[in-house]
Amino acid sequence: MRSFLLAALVPAALFAQATPGPARPITLDEAIRLARENSPQTIAARNTINANEATVRTRLSAFFPTISGSMSSGWSAGQVFDSKGDIVDRNNVTPWSWSRRLSANWVLFDGGDRNFQLGAARANVASAEANEVATQFSVAYSVSQQFYAALAARESRSAAETALNEAEQNLRAANARIASGAATRSDSLRAIIAVGNQQLAVLSAENDLQNANAALSRLVGVSFTVTAADADTALTPVAADSAQLAQFLVSAPSIRTAQASLTAARASVRSSRTDYLPSISTSYSMTNNMSDANFQLWQGRTLQNKSFGLSVSVPIFNGLGREETVQRAKIAETNARASLRDAELLAHQQLVQYLGQLRLAQARIAIQQASLEAALEDLRVQQQRYQLGASTQLELLTTQTQLNSARFNLVNARYQVRIAKAQLEQLLGREIR
Repeated sequence: MRSFLLAALVPAALFAQATPGPARPITLDEAIRLARENSPQTIAARNTINANEATVRTRLSAFFPTISGSMSSGWSAGQVFDSKGDIVDRNNVTPWSWSRRLSANWVLFDGGDRNFQLGAARANVASAEANEVATQFSVAYSVSQQFYAALAARESRSAAETALNEAEQNLRAANARIASGAATRSDSLRAIIAVGNQQLAVLSAENDLQNANAALSRLVGVSFTVTAADADTALTPVAADSAQLAQFLVSAPSIRTAQASLTAARASVRSSRTDYLPSISTSYSMTNNMSDANFQLWQGRTLQNKSFGLSVSVPIFNGLGREETVQRAKIAETNARASLRDAELLAHQQLVQYLGQLRLAQARIAIQQASLEAALEDLRVQQQRYQLGASTQLELLTTQTQLNSARFNLVNARYQVRIAKAQLEQLLGREIR
């Protein structure tokens, strides 16, 4: 009775599990494209580029004169003291006063500060662009992880279903031997437990698949559930040449970002030194003034005044503020140079690590395939021996467990190959074949 209850509970649990709606298949390329469009990280990276490009335009406008204009009109009246000291009303025949002004200022020389600030702004744009590439491939790696997790879960489910069929076949063989008196009741109990374990394995793989589908749907930014398409199940070998991949490191996003940061820091040092140099600027203004008895928005006849000025400003002492600015800029440049060196060394370290993981995973696939073939043959032999009474149920279950392990090891090896390839693409900022 207990064995019957054990065999019935797991299928009931499988049936009672909440089954979500059907997932829509999606290719890896489409998933990455949607994620790059909808991901908050890539959107923020694009907006950072837009903000830095706006700063570049502002730095360019500093080379042009600033122009401003104003127009005003006012009314005034009141009381005054007469010669006797009495307060009398002022007789103002033109209480309305009106003026318009146009002025321009142009910095002729600032020690090159505008040039250095423009160079720093352009370097920040380059850094933001490199960071966008890094963000895109970081998002692509996250999508690939969930995409490959869905593929692995689907392969694990298929392997678990195959193992379940084999366990049910062993249960039937055990029941047949018990009925003929050639085996004990323990054989049937062991076979029932094996069936229950494989049913749990199917349930676990299905749950992993649903979780991977939900995570993938969130990453691609869609409201419906998606899953990895069967077209991407095939695993193509990757012919990774270490010498060629090392050449790609020069344009890796992390190194490009560090290089742009160093360029911006150097420009900031040069900009800080311009505080020691004089600045030359010129100004021009034209003002029209008029008084009238009535309010006028625009006057044709006015009194016009013009002025032109040329000024030279020589910094002498500002409380060591310039020295502090230069020192901070030099420290930032030193830090940026150290960050670039570390980024280059880290990129080479990760290249060796990821490439080694890829080659190891590819070699493991061939070994696991051979192990799977050997385990299949062992199971076939044990099944025949058990039917002939030359083997025990325990030996048969041990062989079945070894076969299941070989199946899941092969699934894991295929997953590791895909992940190692995605890590290399994230590091290099380009796809590899």
